[in-house]
Amino acid sequence: MKDDYSSQIIFSLAFFILLGVFLGYAVSRWAFSNWFFWLELAGAFIGLTLGVLKFKTRFYEILEAMVVSILPVLAIFFLNDSVSNSSLVSFIAFTTILFLIFVYYLLDVHYKEFSWYKSGKIGFSGLAVLGLLFLIRAGVAIFYTGVLSFVGKSEVFFSGIFAFTSFLVIFNLGNVKK
Repeated sequence: MKDDYSSQIIFSLAFFILLGVFLGYAVSRWAFSNWFFWLELAGAFIGLTLGVLKFKTRFYEILEAMVVSILPVLAIFFLNDSVSNSSLVSFIAFTTILFLIFVYYLLDVHYKEFSWYKSGKIGFSGLAVLGLLFLIRAGVAIFYTGVLSFVGKSEVFFSGIFAFTSFLVIFNLGNVKK
């Protein structure tokens, strides 16, 4: 992104996204405490959208940068929890996030070589990793609803819809000409 946008725009976009996350967190602390993950995610996407509209940047490019920057934060969060609470589940989540980081970089290097992704448009790697992350969340929610950020049995549907939407957007991006 630093090649395409000034550092002021990059930091302003990050501020919009972080402000959205913090507002989502504040709403979840005030009401709907079980929904903190989804409210923070909604806040991040609202901040992303407002920032993209304000600074006239490319949505999928900023989304991809957001995904690649959030994954290490999630990994550190889960590693901290696994060490401080001796939690095997958090350690498994940490290794899963590390795997997704690896997948992101692998896809980012090779996505233009995929014959079925004709457009070669940016956003593929971020959307694919988001789709995988939410597909994994949906799979875990089928068998285990006691995860801190899950909203009960409905988590399967929310995560599944989000994963499906991510993959659908990839499909649509792949069929658009550059």
